[in-house]
Amino acid sequence: MHSEEVSKSQFKARALEFFRQVEATGEAVIVTDKGRPTIEVRRYKADQRSPLERLRGSVVELTDPFDPVGDEDWEALR
Repeated sequence: MHSEEVSKSQFKARALEFFRQVEATGEAVIVTDKGRPTIEVRRYKADQRSPLERLRGSVVELTDPFDPVGDEDWEALR
């Protein structure tokens, strides 16, 4: 999918036009600040999955889930 890049000043002047363009074509618009991409405007896509379905597969490794966590464990993380 192709994205169009526009400066903040261009976006400010023609925001409604860009919103309609994104809605009609589905192509994102990247808003830049001094040439650097800062914001992406894209069509909203609702996620119909339940929170548990969204998390499924996100745990990479779970070791010793029943080990106690003590104060010294938290201090080691600082």
